[in-house]
Amino acid sequence: MPTNLTVAAGVVVDAAPDRLWELAVDWSRQSEWIWATRVDGGHEAGATVVGWTGIGPVGFTDTMVITEWDPPRRCTVTHVGKVVRGTGIFEVVPRGARAEFRWTERIQLPLPPLLGRPAALVAGPVARIALGSSLRRFARLAQRNTA
Repeated sequence: MPTNLTVAAGVVVDAAPDRLWELAVDWSRQSEWIWATRVDGGHEAGATVVGWTGIGPVGFTDTMVITEWDPPRRCTVTHVGKVVRGTGIFEVVPRGARAEFRWTERIQLPLPPLLGRPAALVAGPVARIALGSSLRRFARLAQRNTA
């Protein structure tokens, strides 16, 4: 039985919701804001999205299928690869003249609870730091491209 780990973060950006959506699902540009990741894929429910997370030759392929596509509000993917399993969600929420971009990952660690719980105690904070840092980079990129 795998161990579940949920990591979520959001960032409010001085940009229109449509702009945040376009940037979030521009898979080829995710390397500009998500650390050590390259991504390519489609733009509709049922489409495949493939990411490579790593540095140089050390890393893994993250294969996803888009299970919900609701522009410009929500994209949900199911991670179906050998390393990462679970669900990822991108959401854009209008906040007046601004918008909030939220990113949630519900990951199944490939470890039994006896090993997975201690691993989650380490992986959770590290993932939250990386996610928060990536979202700050996302906000700077979105604001730079709207100025």
